[in-house]
Amino acid sequence: RAEGGQWQLCLTLSEPLDLSGLDDFQAPGEGVRWTLTFQLQSVQRPEIVVDAADVWLLPIGAATVEGERIDAPQDVLLKELGRAARLYKPIERALHDAEPADLRLSTPEAYRFLREVRPVFVEQGIGVVAPEWWDSPTVRVGARLLVESEDVDWDRLGEPGGTSADAPVTRLGLNSLVSYKWQLAVGDTMLTMEQFEQLASQRAPLVRVGGKWVEIRQEDMRAAMKFIREHPGGEAEIARVLRLAFSTEAEEMGVSVLGIDAKGWVEALLSDSTDRSMPIVAEPQGFVGHLRPYQVKGLSWLAFLDRFGLGTCLADDMGLGKTVQLLALLAHERAVFRKAAEASAAPIDEPGPTLLVVPMSVVGNWTHESKRFTPDLRVLVHHGPERPRGRDLIHAVKDADVVITTYALAHRDREELGEIEWRRLVLDEAQNIKNPSARQTAAIRAIRAPHRIALTGTPLENRLSELWSIMEFLNPGFLGGPSEFRRRFALPIERYHDQARAERLRGLVQPFILRRLKSDPTVIADLPEKVESKEYCYLSPEQAALYRTCVSDMLKESESAEGIKRRGVVLAGLMRLKQVCNHPAHFLKEYEPGAALPDPSRSGKCLRLMEMLEELVAEGEKALVFTQFRKMGDMLVAMLEHHLDRDVLFLHGGTPAKKREKMIARFQDERDRAPVFVLSLRAGGLGLNLTSATHVFHFDRWWNPAVESQATDRAYRIGQTRTVHVHKFVVSGTLEERIDSMIEQKMQLAQQVIASGEDWLTELDTDQLRSLLTLSPDAVGDEDEGVDA
Repeated sequence: RAEGGQWQLCLTLSEPLDLSGLDDFQAPGEGVRWTLTFQLQSVQRPEIVVDAADVWLLPIGAATVEGERIDAPQDVLLKELGRAARLYKPIERALHDAEPADLRLSTPEAYRFLREVRPVFVEQGIGVVAPEWWDSPTVRVGARLLVESEDVDWDRLGEPGGTSADAPVTRLGLNSLVSYKWQLAVGDTMLTMEQFEQLASQRAPLVRVGGKWVEIRQEDMRAAMKFIREHPGGEAEIARVLRLAFSTEAEEMGVSVLGIDAKGWVEALLSDSTDRSMPIVAEPQGFVGHLRPYQVKGLSWLAFLDRFGLGTCLADDMGLGKTVQLLALLAHERAVFRKAAEASAAPIDEPGPTLLVVPMSVVGNWTHESKRFTPDLRVLVHHGPERPRGRDLIHAVKDADVVITTYALAHRDREELGEIEWRRLVLDEAQNIKNPSARQTAAIRAIRAPHRIALTGTPLENRLSELWSIMEFLNPGFLGGPSEFRRRFALPIERYHDQARAERLRGLVQPFILRRLKSDPTVIADLPEKVESKEYCYLSPEQAALYRTCVSDMLKESESAEGIKRRGVVLAGLMRLKQVCNHPAHFLKEYEPGAALPDPSRSGKCLRLMEMLEELVAEGEKALVFTQFRKMGDMLVAMLEHHLDRDVLFLHGGTPAKKREKMIARFQDERDRAPVFVLSLRAGGLGLNLTSATHVFHFDRWWNPAVESQATDRAYRIGQTRTVHVHKFVVSGTLEERIDSMIEQKMQLAQQVIASGEDWLTELDTDQLRSLLTLSPDAVGDEDEGVDA
């Protein structure tokens, strides 16, 4: 052992290189040799490995390999080989060489080494690297499940009729019957009975099949033959068939289940999420805009599974347009029904309404996006004290295509919502039902709807209880009960890191989950370099009361003032309204650094910002958050550090130059745990290079496109290799929305703003100001909406 570092023997077994003349299902002859290479491996840094052939070239006294010192390397190697030879005699053959470097093994010797010797060596602190395929159950003899289902008339996908031209289709779902049978296989290679018998007769432990080495255990051969004889196949529900292929039920059958092959619509269902094989649906009539290619694929996938009554989870990265894809599905559905109605002699009922349950923080986003992309859809927003109840609600829903409500109201109005026959139930930010025992979750599951969709950007694979809850909503009973799921999957995967069990779970759920990342090659090619979007937020009841008071006071003061004094009154009033829209504590001057944490639920903007940043941080991304107020920056840092449990950086006009440079370097360091950088718009708007950020948030608006663009360019500049997503926060129904709309629609006005900041607002007369500032009824959120609502 060398001072300052420890080294141990490592043995790497490599497959034979010369396989000329060796056919599939043929036992390798004596001429086929495996190579066992001797190596020295650093104990502290196992990735550092030196082949024995190179060890003999090192200096005799001492050497340094990748920063790790080793004294007398040749002596260490020989001592380690002597220790290994006492455990495995064939190594003694190599010790006859002056400079032992490797050992050649026959196929039976290689098999014994893998099965019997390797575990002993590992236990004794000797590293062993086996061929990659060795520990995989798919390189053993087992059974594959063959499933046959009806073909689909893709041209009629989504019609109220059928999957074929002459057969009407009812909702299929996971209860649809399919034909299945079992077939002997090795991995992906199906075996005829003749091939199986040839394998059995070889009695060789390792055989080449389909170009891969396969372990042939006689007990596997007997079990597989017995299983095929006792399980001829038949018909079963698709849910049971999937569980047979992927669930741990397969282990209880006494044979390795190696996968599933399908024909018909099940083949499309089981295709990998990165290469869904269903035909593409055309952009629907009634949809205003242009879908990116990956969004068209998402629409096609949603339409396919929705057609068969299968619950689906669209789990794309934030910024990839889950909202747009869902709206396109609704437009597609209505376009198809209109076409079918025109071609049908008999009347066809319109599809029923979709109930869309969302956090209060995104109600405004959904209403604005639906108006923008699907203006023909009739949208009813069900929230607020004036919302229709009882019979009035039932009557209002009859005239709507989409009803938008919140998670809190889905629980509070559960009886009334439960009386309505919904065609579809959609959950946005579906992680809101991650707690399966919560009353809110139970209320939502109880709503009757034959079609169900979940939208979430939060990775599901890291939260298995959340995965179960969402899948139970989408396809009830598919993953079993909560205790069964915990026993079969959650405990083995989370506690014991059981990779085989994780793969089975993935096989079960992947047909129903579509997740694309911005880094995926097929997605990144579709994205422009910069994607801008609006995030429409709401006011809390407290904010709304403060807002109305500020507007009333400003209008009274402006009526009695003139000239410069009036302009000062208006500008001061606008500043106060901005502060109210940010957070009541900002306007009321309630917070100083180090004081009690402000309650984020008092502000719709703060809630939405934390929801979005929580998702981004979970995905390992970084973000810039711009505000024009230092006090608001202090509040955001305090709230975000508490909510995210991460350091949050803050750069403002008072930040010393050295500290500023350190913060920039820290944020640019990809390994650092400070993923969010809050900046004051003036201090952070120029001269910074912050290209590690992929998202830019404008928390409050300067109403000057040039200033905001300069701030955005801190991330969107030379050196940026990823798409930058820009989120501009707007509070619905307030001056923020109206001024934003005016700037978007009137280029002449935009030029005035660029030239004069906000001064143009001071020139509006009192009636114009009142029209601009009056609060809309839909600007206010519900009382009990909070961080977890």
